[in-house]
Amino acid sequence: MNEAVFQRLEYDKLKDKMIGYTVSPAGRMLAERHMPSTNRNQIRAWLYETEEAAALLASGASVPLSAMEGIDPFLALLGKGRIYTETELDQLLAWLVSIAQMKRYMDNKRMIAPTIASYADSMNDCPNLRQELDRCIRYGRLTDQASPDLGTIRRHLIVVEDRIHKKLEASLSKYKSALQDPIISKRRGRSVISVKREHRKLVPGTVWDESASGQTLFVEPIDVAELQQEWQEWSAEEERERTIILSRLSDEAERYKLELLLNREAMASFDFMLARGKLSLSYDGKPVTLIDEPMIKLVEARHPLLGGHAEPINVELGKKWKQLIITGPNTGGKTVALKTIGLLALLVQSGLLVPASPDSRFGVFRHIMADVGDGQSLEQSLSTFSSHISVLREMLHAADERTIILLDELAAGTDPGEGIALSIAVLEELLGRRALTAATTHFNEIKNFASRTPGCMNARMAFDSETLRPLYRLEIGEAGESHAFAIARRFGLPEHVMQRAEKLAEGRVEIRLEPSENEAVAVVRDKRPEKSEKLAAEEKPTEKPPVPEYIKGDAVWIYPLKRAGVVFQPADERGEVIVQVQGKKMSFNRKRIKPYISKEKLYPGADYDMDIVFDSKENRKKRKLMSRKYVEGLTIETKPDMAGD
Repeated sequence: MNEAVFQRLEYDKLKDKMIGYTVSPAGRMLAERHMPSTNRNQIRAWLYETEEAAALLASGASVPLSAMEGIDPFLALLGKGRIYTETELDQLLAWLVSIAQMKRYMDNKRMIAPTIASYADSMNDCPNLRQELDRCIRYGRLTDQASPDLGTIRRHLIVVEDRIHKKLEASLSKYKSALQDPIISKRRGRSVISVKREHRKLVPGTVWDESASGQTLFVEPIDVAELQQEWQEWSAEEERERTIILSRLSDEAERYKLELLLNREAMASFDFMLARGKLSLSYDGKPVTLIDEPMIKLVEARHPLLGGHAEPINVELGKKWKQLIITGPNTGGKTVALKTIGLLALLVQSGLLVPASPDSRFGVFRHIMADVGDGQSLEQSLSTFSSHISVLREMLHAADERTIILLDELAAGTDPGEGIALSIAVLEELLGRRALTAATTHFNEIKNFASRTPGCMNARMAFDSETLRPLYRLEIGEAGESHAFAIARRFGLPEHVMQRAEKLAEGRVEIRLEPSENEAVAVVRDKRPEKSEKLAAEEKPTEKPPVPEYIKGDAVWIYPLKRAGVVFQPADERGEVIVQVQGKKMSFNRKRIKPYISKEKLYPGADYDMDIVFDSKENRKKRKLMSRKYVEGLTIETKPDMAGD
């Protein structure tokens, strides 16, 4: 299991989603480091945690997770003699409060989540430290109650500040004519008034600053200089006392270093477990059974990235058969089926719930390996086929009974004959090593190998041959068809091209190159025994194929419209057939249509009333009434809605 496999199976997309559900840096780190495990006991423990986390979230209660803002740098400095700031200690207080809330929350949720609720028992909200921080700090600032001296100092500061303010108010009135603006401001920590430069001599005092233009000077009047000095002294006292208090609180926090580190570990684990629960709920994940045997049984399983509208599949590998060969048309869901098998196995071994029935069973595998997509490596200058071979080499090196191998489009990218032979040889080798293998293919030779080989089983993606649409349902036990011709007709390829392709597919003609004087010339030979001579381009067939005879009620395929219709009137002497299409009757030459479904297969019984198909309900009622008696004025009208082709 490596990054390449995670990308091919889209495991990395779900892991990124899980990382996004975390709320703390420490929880995010756990999610980023998380990888599928091969330890059965570890996987079981993860699965129990995720199941309980999902149950907690589903109960509707808001889990008091902490974002642990600022806690990681705080804890990194513990033991280094740092004096923490009020902001840092305030963040510590908020975190300890959230730890106390988490302990109470988990204690009340033991019935829903007994396992993870017990993890909260290891958390310590450090009540003595929490109470001391709560007494000393409010909104990132030391309180007056942090120490008796701090309260006294701050009271003196308030008194001095009030006296300074009154003196300055008096100065504003006293020096009114010299002022630029009648306001009090602060410059370099001193209270000042703004004086016009030309009137500087009118205001005795100290200039602490000037405006950008130099026209205004900020002067501390001499009347307040002594009070300002007193304020500076009390302010210095406050700073000394603040340092003493913060040092004491920092020492107190240091004494709880071990408890704080364990709290971070526990809170990060809760964050990570709940992120796994959120991810599991996002795709309606269910708990499944982990078993000792190397097998997988998926019941009603969906790809987690396709949402609830995805068609669920049922798959089994490892018990009755080791290999599953999946066939069917392109866009029919074969690759999605492969990815679902591998991705769900990775999710289970990551301790995550999966979108499948609880009846599903998962063994534990050492290797989950996938070759899905074209795999072309531009960086290594490898062709598509070469990159497939490179992956196959790794698979064969690792394959054993605890390995899941997923192979998309066997025999693709090279000569079909050699590719088929190589694919069968690889399948035989993997079967001998008892590796669980699921592979997709279009080749009949590989389907035949699966049908005749013990330990190998065919499966197909269901396809509606009437509507030519895939059903995305996996059916075990049958090989599917590619339906290439039917799909090509549906998308409008010319009929003469399709008829030619069908002849080639049936082996009735062969194409080979013969050299001429200047260049190779394509020669067409009929492969039927009675036709061995070269067919000239202008040669006409001696016998024309029989012209289909249509009867009223036959379903036909209409080439110009690329859809089916029902014959209303058989061909006339000019070969024109009237066909009803979407309630309208239209005329087509019989060369423009072909048989689709006969009347006998469409309608029950030879005496089926075709008027039900072609006539209106009102007209049918009138005919029935006319057959019993004469009704004056009663008429039947037929709309002239027929159009030509």
